[in-house]
Amino acid sequence: MNWEFNDFIKVKDVGPRDGLQMEKAWIPTEEKINIINALSKTGVTGIQVTSLVHPKAVPQLADAEEVMRNIDRQSGVLYSVLVPNERGAQRAVPMKADEWELMHSVTESHSLANANKKVEESLKEHEKVVKLAHEHNVKVQGGMATALGCPFEGKVSFERVLYVAEAYYSMGIRSISIADTIGVADPKLVYTTLKRLIDQFPDVEFSLHLHNTRGMAIANVLAGIDAGVRAFDASIGGLGGCPYAPGATGNVSTEDLVHMLDLMNIPNGIDLKRLLELSKHVEKVVGHPLESAIFKAGPAGQLQAAPTVQEKISK
Repeated sequence: MNWEFNDFIKVKDVGPRDGLQMEKAWIPTEEKINIINALSKTGVTGIQVTSLVHPKAVPQLADAEEVMRNIDRQSGVLYSVLVPNERGAQRAVPMKADEWELMHSVTESHSLANANKKVEESLKEHEKVVKLAHEHNVKVQGGMATALGCPFEGKVSFERVLYVAEAYYSMGIRSISIADTIGVADPKLVYTTLKRLIDQFPDVEFSLHLHNTRGMAIANVLAGIDAGVRAFDASIGGLGGCPYAPGATGNVSTEDLVHMLDLMNIPNGIDLKRLLELSKHVEKVVGHPLESAIFKAGPAGQLQAAPTVQEKISK
């Protein structure tokens, strides 16, 4: 890796959607709005605000319309919503989100578990969503779940990943997110997969959506950067998971990602101090400890008062 790297890295916080969707206790709508408004002022380039899945499937996000209607949008921040199907797209139109995010499973078994459709059927549905988005001048990002590992099928061939990427490309999509849905990817796999995709589709912006289930997300970020990725999803406090992927835990923490980029002098435009202040509030809202290592331990370089005498050791 070129350690003198200084390209700007874009960070989208997906906590309000991917993070909060896994919370069992209801998060008041007002608190969701407050968190999004606070995130808007940290310097993140994008926020995944909510999802248009059926409320029965994800009750936590049943207030999608109210949240989108009442957030304070900041210039320079892209506000996106997850759109699962044509019905969700119709709900999304009046929300006037900056971007619709699709999420398509690369493997057949996860597609059936997540969308109750085979891969080909899901792609046909997404063609309708993209058509509607273009009619309303909305940007579209194609998401690829289980692209780096599936809870039901294990390792995923590059040919499967390429198949979905080509399908998105044929729809006119030029922004694609590659997801390690269950956190099983390693840096070599991330590098080789993203390098091949970027070489094959040079006019597509590829981003990475990495879950930290096995503590590999930060290492995988570096592998992605080395491959040419310049956009990453992250979640405040490391919140998150997937209700249809057994064993999946939270996304890479936004705080941990920004902390690493700052230490390496990689431009990202995010105020880590402000982010950590928000994390304190988020922890109170969700009512349980956050996964972020930096939130727990504090930033590197945060010094403690030195003792004046050696503390006696009791025997």
